Amino acid sequence: MRHTLSALVENKSGVLARISTLFAARGYNIDTLTVGETDDPSVSRMTITVRGDTKILEQIEKQLNKLIDVIKVFEYSQTKHIERDLALIKVKADKNNRSEILQIVDIFRADIIDLSHETLMIEITGDEEKIEAFVGMLRPFGIKELVRTGIVAMARG
Repeated sequence: MRHTLSALVENKSGVLARISTLFAARGYNIDTLTVGETDDPSVSRMTITVRGDTKILEQIEKQLNKLIDVIKVFEYSQTKHIERDLALIKVKADKNNRSEILQIVDIFRADIIDLSHETLMIEITGDEEKIEAFVGMLRPFGIKELVRTGIVAMARG
């Protein structure tokens, strides 16, 4: 099962390295990792997705809370929350298939952010399922490049 964690951490050098080392030393794989400054410039929010059972999740939370640089850890499985991911996708697009790709972009409420004679670059945000479905629709056209930010999450209310 996939779990989403957010950790408020001190915004200083070495924190990301210490946290990723903690995961690696215990053999836990990080599926996605997103880090950014919060409204307080001295604090960053790390959003981490991992796979595992509740025992693994509890162990990860305990280990994170032991780190001096970690202010607070949130786990979202029991909380109503919003998750979003951003993807940039460069897809082959010639005059024969461009209109079909534009229809798919419109249906998924994505945006064309760059175009050339041979390609379109598309930006899409949404939950993981939406992005996976969108990528699946574009694969037959030929994806030249794909980059994703990873999950960001916030509790509702």
